[in-house]
Amino acid sequence: MALAVGVLAPTALSAAPATAATTAATCTSLKPGVAAALAKDINAALAGRASTTAILVNDRIGGTSCSLRPEQRFDSASVVKVTVLAALLFDAQKTGRSLTATEKSRAKAMITQSDNAATSALWRQLGMTKIQAFLRAAGMTKTVPGSGGYWGLTQITAYDQQKLLARITVKNGLLTDASRSYILQLMNTVVSSQRWGTPAGAPTTVKVHVKNGWLSRATHGWRVHSIGAFTGTSKNYTITVLTHDNKTMTDGVNTIQAVARAVHKHLNPTAPLNSVITPPAAPQEATVPVPERGPAY
Repeated sequence: MALAVGVLAPTALSAAPATAATTAATCTSLKPGVAAALAKDINAALAGRASTTAILVNDRIGGTSCSLRPEQRFDSASVVKVTVLAALLFDAQKTGRSLTATEKSRAKAMITQSDNAATSALWRQLGMTKIQAFLRAAGMTKTVPGSGGYWGLTQITAYDQQKLLARITVKNGLLTDASRSYILQLMNTVVSSQRWGTPAGAPTTVKVHVKNGWLSRATHGWRVHSIGAFTGTSKNYTITVLTHDNKTMTDGVNTIQAVARAVHKHLNPTAPLNSVITPPAAPQEATVPVPERGPAY
């Protein structure tokens, strides 16, 4: 898959990490007036919401970026599955081998259906050594894999998720073009019930690649996350929105989609937008195993 590549390096993010105390999104842009207008609309989308939200946006072609709490850690829930797939491909590249039929089957189920059993199998296969090796190579230094097999409790940051998306969407030395294309293809074919989140309001002219995650625990309520890449002719931008402290899953979804609509509107001012994405009324995957719910897997 050929993607347009902008002026930024694969691991570069034009929005510098903000302090944990930051409570409002800030934006920068090479286009006059865009940064202020986009920041205003993102902050308006967050106004009155109970969730704690982290945001990173990077339009590497248009030169626009936004940031909010980029280094705050969240339980990953299922967005970690993209990291698992990237680690699997990175490990396979080392010996020049292709994925086995079983690995491909599990990878497809893990990304397109958010299948937990497939994820658990690949997590065990890789083991902590190989997962850590990928994180180091990718520069994802703030990501802490979940211990005891609890991959859904991996600690992630918006900044590291954007690093991962950059490695997937721009030619680089970490993942081959074939590996990047494979990840993007699976993220583009996620089942319809899981295509909410960052794709909300995306223009009809871009190809959408998404992975969502959701998990409820006794502390911080619902964690609801969405990472997305949007590619096409003269387009290559990524959006990460991580949330917790949501009372319901729908609250988290609505927060993410309000932010996403603001971003897509300003990055695609003349393109027709998809304005309506209806999320499921309840999670459409098995509950991510966590310690308080008993033995995993």
